[in-house]
Amino acid sequence: MSEINYFTPEGLQKLKDELYHMTTVERPAISKQIAEARDKGDLSENAEYAAAKEAQSMLELRISRLQETISSARLIDETKMDNSKVLIFSTVKLKNLKNGTAVCYTLVPENEANVKGCKISVNSPIAKGILGRTVGEKVDIQVPAGVISFEILEISR
Repeated sequence: MSEINYFTPEGLQKLKDELYHMTTVERPAISKQIAEARDKGDLSENAEYAAAKEAQSMLELRISRLQETISSARLIDETKMDNSKVLIFSTVKLKNLKNGTAVCYTLVPENEANVKGCKISVNSPIAKGILGRTVGEKVDIQVPAGVISFEILEISR
């Protein structure tokens, strides 16, 4: 049994698009490479053939894993989630109590994390430290650089 993966509609569509590209573009291209290499003669000493077969097996593995992820995907209906505490897909405004700066993060599944887009994985140290917390709470979070104290200023969707 595979583990359940949670996605936003956009994140799931991105995976489906990637799978479609692999099966309709990349798979036929590799098949063509194998056919061309096979036409060149002796397969036992044909490096192009061996490389194309290796690329095919890696692609098939990626396709299989992606299909498994999509089959176990669950969409989260954000409209039914509690805004009073920090949950997955919450956008949280935090104040660093040491230097007074405010940061804003959206907690997303690991496969949708993008630090430049202020989307952090729910498995990150900061997200784990604030999950389930409410506005006004102060938390000390252990990060690789040490302990950082935050206050939760705002929770939204």
